[in-house]
Amino acid sequence: MRIAVFIDGSNFYHMQRKLEWKIDVKKVLDYCSDWGEITDAYYYNGANDASEQQHSFFNMLASVGYTIVTKPIKRFTNSEGETVQKANLDIEIVLDMFTTIDTYDMAVLVSGDSDFERALQLLRARGKKFKVLSTASYLAKEIRYLCGMHFVDFQDIRERVEKTV
Repeated sequence: MRIAVFIDGSNFYHMQRKLEWKIDVKKVLDYCSDWGEITDAYYYNGANDASEQQHSFFNMLASVGYTIVTKPIKRFTNSEGETVQKANLDIEIVLDMFTTIDTYDMAVLVSGDSDFERALQLLRARGKKFKVLSTASYLAKEIRYLCGMHFVDFQDIRERVEKTV
């Protein structure tokens, strides 16, 4: 089985903050390889060119096998007058899922975002298998209802994927 992994970096980051423990992205690939051969792995994130910490993180991702897909972070003021940063890459994830669809048998989505419901439905309709890795507390009910047994809670695999210091 050929597997492609798609990590929604923003969702992954915020989910880990709720977890209160860190997930090792290399161990995520190792875990996913239980289902077959990882043919591609993508990590999607907003880019802050001035952040040396982010450059180091991206370098580490590339060294363990991820293709990094970025777009500039936009800053704007919301209705409460607060400065907000945003770089939504959901459309890039879905486009890559479908432009690379012939290169994998199973898509692994690391996100709990309800925006991916239709994409997962269409993957299933195209005969593709999928898994969603997230946490129950950070998973949209639409995704949970769609996934059934194809949802993997990071809490359940903590010993396999937790980052060690």
